[in-house]
Amino acid sequence: MNSNDVVMITGASKGLGKALTLAFAKQRKRLSICARNMEALSKVKEEAEQLGAEVFAIKADISLPRDVERFVALTVERFGQIDVLINNASTLGLSPMPLLLDYPEDDFSTTLRVNVLGPFSLTKRVLIHMLLQNKGSVINITSEAGSTGYAGWGAYGVSKFAIEGLTETWADELRDTNIRINMVDPGEMNTEMHTLAVPDCDYPLADPNDVVDVFLYLASDDSNNITGKRFEAQVFKEESK
Repeated sequence: MNSNDVVMITGASKGLGKALTLAFAKQRKRLSICARNMEALSKVKEEAEQLGAEVFAIKADISLPRDVERFVALTVERFGQIDVLINNASTLGLSPMPLLLDYPEDDFSTTLRVNVLGPFSLTKRVLIHMLLQNKGSVINITSEAGSTGYAGWGAYGVSKFAIEGLTETWADELRDTNIRINMVDPGEMNTEMHTLAVPDCDYPLADPNDVVDVFLYLASDDSNNITGKRFEAQVFKEESK
């Protein structure tokens, strides 16, 4: 990964998305970021620019096809290429999370649209450009709730199971190209989403800024031969010490 590479990050206005934006900004990458909250996103953009990065920020809801089309088109128009896509944006869904038996169909569908259809649609459009370049890295965000079914984690847990399947399937389909697709479980972090998921949490949580190492690795040339793999960010950090 060189300094001219373009990194796209969704859900960049807070939490892990903000931490990733600032981490790549420190490497002075060219960044294209989006979120639904433009006011908060603009503040992240300013902070990243102060670190030396060139940043394009756009208000976008990745569950809406027109916003996905616009985000990709404007990124290509601005930078001419896309080298890394991090599908970070997601929603917990209802909070407190009901059991599946009690989950309203409309709310279940909304969560899957944001957490699964959004990353699928965005990746599909970005891959067109990566295939022309014959290089690229896509990083999806998963969760422990995406590999083990936990009672009460409802639509969110199911959506993360889908993301893991999507990652492995796409990685296999692209195995003969120079495009790699991997997934990262960041672990429990001190974020707004975790507060909604576990409101009575009484144990230490990781800072989002402390789990970015594996993303920098998967975006770099050091991971050129790695695809279809699942990483745990906090384990990666410990093993890298």
